[in-house]
Amino acid sequence: MKQNSLLINLFFKVNMFFFTGNERTKKVKKNITLSFIIKGIDIIIGILLVPLILGYLDQTRYGIWLTLSSFVMWFVFFDVGLGHGLRNKLSEALAVENINLAKKYISTAYTIITIISITFLTFFLIVNTFLDWSLLLNTEEVSPKELKLLAIIIFGFFSFRFIFKLINSILYAKQKPAFVNMITTLAKLIQLLIIYILLHTTKGSLLYLGITFSVTPVLVLILFSFIFFSISFKDLSPKIKYVDFGLFKDLFSLGGKFFIIQIAAVVLYSTDNMIITHLFSPTEVTPYQIAHRYFGMIMIVMAIVVTPFWSAITEAYKKGELGWIKRSIKKLVQIWSIIFCVLLIMLLFSGKVYQLWIGDRVAIPFALSAAWALFVAILSLNTIFVHFINGTGKVKLQMSLAIIAALLNIPLSILLAKYFHMGVVGVISATIITQVIGIFFVIIQYHKIIQGDLHGIWGK
Repeated sequence: MKQNSLLINLFFKVNMFFFTGNERTKKVKKNITLSFIIKGIDIIIGILLVPLILGYLDQTRYGIWLTLSSFVMWFVFFDVGLGHGLRNKLSEALAVENINLAKKYISTAYTIITIISITFLTFFLIVNTFLDWSLLLNTEEVSPKELKLLAIIIFGFFSFRFIFKLINSILYAKQKPAFVNMITTLAKLIQLLIIYILLHTTKGSLLYLGITFSVTPVLVLILFSFIFFSISFKDLSPKIKYVDFGLFKDLFSLGGKFFIIQIAAVVLYSTDNMIITHLFSPTEVTPYQIAHRYFGMIMIVMAIVVTPFWSAITEAYKKGELGWIKRSIKKLVQIWSIIFCVLLIMLLFSGKVYQLWIGDRVAIPFALSAAWALFVAILSLNTIFVHFINGTGKVKLQMSLAIIAALLNIPLSILLAKYFHMGVVGVISATIITQVIGIFFVIIQYHKIIQGDLHGIWGK
């Protein structure tokens, strides 16, 4: 009887968690819970992928792959911020139930991003004929012909991802971020299976790895786009007759700011591998990225918790429901304090975890792990307030801070790594410094927006 009573109490508590609060709060709770389940699977897949790829490629080739992948991410901003612009503008249109405007935003965004993607790919194919990838990647272990072909495959499918990735912006606007996580996780699961097959049927090939990681996400995005526009979002499916280029200014007025923030973020977060490769060697990228993956799991958790709030805050702010926003931010900060404690525990046991995970194949200094733990702690807190600011659309200050951080990061990384003899730890330390500078300003802006003090750059 006692066991039955406990089960009944548990049932009612779960029921209360999911079915209390307003509709927006219930959506957030459901998305967070579903995202945790999906991301739990995603994390397991990510953990399995690292030793699998290291078994398929040697450490140097793996370092080359990581560097080339991060180099591709430099071009993520070629969507000129349309994805984020669409997310906010679509959320606003849906908040006031203007379905016709929502259709126009979606159709226009798809048309513009297709034009941009085709232009980008054409430009790259021309430039690629003149690029020496062996020099750019500081390696002679892989033939220049193979590197050039690999670059074409990666950049080619990357340009297609621009187009089909817009389904993510629509899912975010509809407050269904769990499905975005599902798309990503399914792609990773397929990649894991393919790499496992390659490991047992072929010799280590950067080309095969590149095809696997480039083609899979595009195919999964196409599949989910077809499913959603055929069933759930049938009334929002893009059509030529709804294209209105007059809305480009509307999308770009906000998207343009996100565009600049994206450029700065790419410089800030995606140049580290290239800096390490050129200051030291591609081999040094591997321990750096393994430490990143280990502590980065916390950022995955934080992203799961925070992501549903962006579009929910857009809706709440549009309706003037500031009380709901304040309560939500307070809860998120409380969650962050727990996450900070978890990071300390992860750091203490990092050596043993690395040993179980990758064995003796790669040595990871404790100082590097400590630096990554600190970086993730600061970035996690920053993410809470940045998502609030993104939701309100008042991102001019964030844009300015991102530009300053991007300009400081590369010279500061080189200074700390080379001239202060901090090695790869100096590279992540530079990023930590830029994050600390920015976090004070975004917290101040949060309080000003909540208080209605929108003078100057704080309210733009």
